[in-house]
Amino acid sequence: ILQRISENRPKGVLGINIGPNKDTKNKIEDFSFCLSKLHSQADYITINISSPNTEGLRDFHEDHLLTELLTQINNVKKKQNITTPIVLKLSPDINNQEISNVNELILKFRIDGVILANTTNQNRNNLKDVNKNQSGGLSGVPIQNLSTKFIKNFYKSNKKKHPLLEWAE
Repeated sequence: ILQRISENRPKGVLGINIGPNKDTKNKIEDFSFCLSKLHSQADYITINISSPNTEGLRDFHEDHLLTELLTQINNVKKKQNITTPIVLKLSPDINNQEISNVNELILKFRIDGVILANTTNQNRNNLKDVNKNQSGGLSGVPIQNLSTKFIKNFYKSNKKKHPLLEWAE
């Protein structure tokens, strides 16, 4: 990916979304490796802890795991003198307590922004289409109410302490 981007850099702003491989043994190492290798090509790096398709990835919304991940991200940034902005992409499925905890950690670790919100596996039972049982995250109209509520709750918890990139997929 690094070679492909460096040989044909797209015009405009380039955000690179990083996350662990599906079958990795150490997700934090994957995040660190991707940040280390790709930061020089990106205008910003997205730490994606929200994909419903990667088993265990959403566990990073938990306080202790997110602390461990962001500590490692900051260590890599410091060691390599990385100045590329870091944003955190969140799941719309987290509860208000988790929202509050995530907001505190974003401040503590000086994360540059937040992308709200990724796809969800919720709300499938309310769909009428014959494809409602396909795997993968739902986006768009099926999660409009869920993502709007999530953005509202996150904004209230945030209290304008850091920038929000309100991007519901």
